Amino acid sequence: MPERPGYYPSIQTLRRAALHHQGLSKSAHFGAGMQATLKALEHLGYVQIDTLAVVERAHHHTLWTRIPSYKPAHLEQLIKERKVFEYWSHAAAFLPMRDYRFALPRMNSVKRGESNWFASVTRKDEKQVLERIRSDGPLMARDFNSPKEQAGSWWNWKPAKKTLEKLFFQGDLMISSRAGMQKVYDLRERVLPDAVDTSEPSLREFADYLINSALRAHGFTTVKQITHLRSGTPLRKMIQTLLQQRIENGELVAFTTEELPTVYARTDFLEQKLPKARAVVQFLSPFDNAIIHRDRVKQLFDFDYTLECYTAPLKRRYGYFCLPILYANALVGRADCKANRATRHLEVLRLYVEKSDRRFNLDAFNVALEKAVQLFAGFNDCDSFSISKSIVLPKV
Repeated sequence: MPERPGYYPSIQTLRRAALHHQGLSKSAHFGAGMQATLKALEHLGYVQIDTLAVVERAHHHTLWTRIPSYKPAHLEQLIKERKVFEYWSHAAAFLPMRDYRFALPRMNSVKRGESNWFASVTRKDEKQVLERIRSDGPLMARDFNSPKEQAGSWWNWKPAKKTLEKLFFQGDLMISSRAGMQKVYDLRERVLPDAVDTSEPSLREFADYLINSALRAHGFTTVKQITHLRSGTPLRKMIQTLLQQRIENGELVAFTTEELPTVYARTDFLEQKLPKARAVVQFLSPFDNAIIHRDRVKQLFDFDYTLECYTAPLKRRYGYFCLPILYANALVGRADCKANRATRHLEVLRLYVEKSDRRFNLDAFNVALEKAVQLFAGFNDCDSFSISKSIVLPKV
């Protein structure tokens, strides 16, 4: 792998670049309002959906972190206008409609029967669900549950739900809206705008798309990050080939650092002007695009993060729903938060400060922290907040 001699950016530069490309290095990086929401989505490539509601849901939280004026209604309006659609990225996600055709490889793979997820769904099942939605209009899974039917009948909720999901994954159905967090399914032709390109990309086009998306959203990338949860030897080989070609034509450089494996970036990577670190505290969603690749976060920020809500209570180290704390271009700790809707009170159950060096001023951090908690409480529609316990861990 040819690499550019002497091209070894510092870990501090890489952190600043990563946060800048993620839209986290300055306030209102993408602007304000609904247009900023679309701009952020198109830049990031997706925002992950999650059903947990300990604090405001992940997709809204991720967008608000980058757009201070963001309101959930902005995303909801974009969905209504068909500028955003719901599908699978590395998990359930909202994606820009501009990128619809790059969801087709997964859709067509399911339709060809290359996935074992839906092996029990029959053609008859699919036909019945499609005919029901075609005649009755958009439906939720619960609309297929008939209490009058005997247990085990076809219209029992579970088989219908699985059929709906298969039809969704293979692209015959789309999510037209949500009622709360319940999906509303409709026929693709009634949701997808007419002008959208529905031609499946070639392997080369798809690999180019993945490379470009990673470079745009993160500034630099690795093969492991590009292929995260993307299986298949042909795709991996094509990505390696295209990266090599881009290095040879001078578009990209490859380099390694002590912390990171082989990294790819555009040739002007070190020449970009990066904002200085802000003495601002931000609480990131556990599913934020900037931290979802756990290996990268550990290598780049020396921050070992795991969401512990899926861990048995006695085995949790930090808490049920800890949010990573970003401060001055570093991940410095985590906060176990809970928004109590009934009392409109945001509680930080435990707050851990675990990353500090001689430049870290705890007093300045605490001032920024209080402001951040106040803003986060407002975002969660809470009128008050409290920090129950603050713990400064010794530096290892």
